[in-house]
Amino acid sequence: MDVSGPFSCPICLEKLREPVTLPCGHNFCLACLEALWPHRGPGGPGGSGATARCPLCQEPFPDGLQLRKNHTLCELLQLRQSGQTPASAPAPAPAPNQAPVSEPSAPCAPEPWSEDEEPVRCDACPEGAALPAARSCLSCLASFCTAHLRPHERSPALRDHRLVPPLRRLEESLCARHLRPLERYCRTERVCVCDVCAAQEHQGHELLSLEQERALQEAESPQVLSAAEDRLDELGAGIAQSRRTVALIKSAALTEREKVSQLFTEAIGTLQGFQSEVMGFIAEGEAAMLNRAQGELRHQEEQRARLSSARQNLSQGHEIDSISFLQELLALKLALEEGGNPGLGPPKELSFTKSSQAVKAVRDLLTLACVNQWEFLQGMGRDTDNSQKLGLEADAESQDPDSTNGLECEESRDYFLKFAFIVDLDSDTADKFLQLFGTKGVKRVLCPISYPESPMRFTHCEQVLGEGSLDRGTYYWEVEIIEGWVSVGVMAEDFSPREPYDRGRLGRNAYSCCLQWNGRNFSVWFYGLEATLPHAFCPTVGVCLEYADRALAFYAVKEGKVSLLQRLRASRPRRGGSPPSPSTQFQSRLDSHFPNLFTHRLKPAFFLESVDAHLQIGPLKKSCISVLKRR
Repeated sequence: MDVSGPFSCPICLEKLREPVTLPCGHNFCLACLEALWPHRGPGGPGGSGATARCPLCQEPFPDGLQLRKNHTLCELLQLRQSGQTPASAPAPAPAPNQAPVSEPSAPCAPEPWSEDEEPVRCDACPEGAALPAARSCLSCLASFCTAHLRPHERSPALRDHRLVPPLRRLEESLCARHLRPLERYCRTERVCVCDVCAAQEHQGHELLSLEQERALQEAESPQVLSAAEDRLDELGAGIAQSRRTVALIKSAALTEREKVSQLFTEAIGTLQGFQSEVMGFIAEGEAAMLNRAQGELRHQEEQRARLSSARQNLSQGHEIDSISFLQELLALKLALEEGGNPGLGPPKELSFTKSSQAVKAVRDLLTLACVNQWEFLQGMGRDTDNSQKLGLEADAESQDPDSTNGLECEESRDYFLKFAFIVDLDSDTADKFLQLFGTKGVKRVLCPISYPESPMRFTHCEQVLGEGSLDRGTYYWEVEIIEGWVSVGVMAEDFSPREPYDRGRLGRNAYSCCLQWNGRNFSVWFYGLEATLPHAFCPTVGVCLEYADRALAFYAVKEGKVSLLQRLRASRPRRGGSPPSPSTQFQSRLDSHFPNLFTHRLKPAFFLESVDAHLQIGPLKKSCISVLKRR
């Protein structure tokens, strides 16, 4: 028996018995591994202390790994054995000069069934003594052992029945509606059907046998697997990037939370210090004025006491002699003269009573500052990171075409690849004088091309649009100018392709905007106005559409770096009502009409003006995946 292939043990070269799968993916017999590593049993490592390695590839694996039987591989071995050795197949006779092949000894014989799994039993054997089934019949809807399978092998009436390896759940191979075996495949609805379904509900559909459909699908499986691998790579890179983004957000939030807590602590400390100073100021003012008032009070009380005593003594004048009378009268007069000056009276103003006004002013300022800063934070709720990274913009008050010359600043191309949009040219929109090369290249030709009729095709302008609509988020794509005069930009999806040449070209209307290379210099066009740029020619141009900021930016791409050519965006309203100068007419047009462009769904657009114009859309997919993997 041939034991080579994936179902053989690399150690004993026999068919796998109780297969064990190591972390590297190689399979071995459990007994062979236990014999190779006597200190490692099913319970884990012993006391050897040596690093365990795969006998085939020498890849180490953890010492704590437990060797356990692979039950799925056991079942596959069982199905393979039952499908290759039917009971009725006679053993091949040995050649005249060849010794008969001896069967393996009992210890090396493969186990037909796993100890943990009950085999499929024969449905024709007596109950309680059913033998393991050798095959299942989809026509009889039963499983049979070797003995009860012989009628299917001998009787001509049963030879057309479909025999398959033993199935534990035969009902899954039946039509739930007609209880008949699923023997056909409907390619129209992509579902397995029985003969009754094929003759009724699926009449007129493209029907194939299961074997034919499997052969076709197996032929397509390499492409599907390749596409799945690419998609898995993309998802893996995206997941890694998303995890890094989540970690970055958490880390930034934690850092910001700590900073805010520290600032609030400092602000509270400042307020508490101010509170202590104000309370001390009140206490000092109270003490000073209180000491003065209490001294005046004691002086007045002493005067009153002396005056009262002198009056009392004088009222008893008939009982005293003349000398005492004169003395008491003099004391009374002196007491009256001493009390002639009025007291200080209540103060007109207490100095410390203005403390509440100062604290109230601080409270009002703090409340207003909190409200203003909270509104500022709410205004920053949208994703402003893109505008900070992608904008590279100066103050909006000086954002004129002539003033953006100083905006050149190199940025890493890798950052923009996170927003990459894969552009494919839409052949249904291409003008008849444009020849497409696949979905990425386009060239203007002299002889018209017989394209099929399409309501989306341009009829007066040598233009073509990209597939897909853009209506939110940030998008980035690149275009290589190979030759001639070329314009790249965006156009509203609902713009009529039948417009005449003067109004239908990119940038000559309110529904499109573009960057143009005219053989001498770059310029930007919008709503029929042009703004010339001073930058030198660069064959690769990057286009970045930022829906959140309602902006469109063009970049020169070279050696992994991008330099801003121009960023178009409406500025904030200008103060004053003076008419715009000629140098600011373009920005004035942007301020008035550019935001309306973003109320439409936009498409990448390309205009080939000269007869030799030729451009190619840059392939970004692999670059994006590699960038995301590196991040």
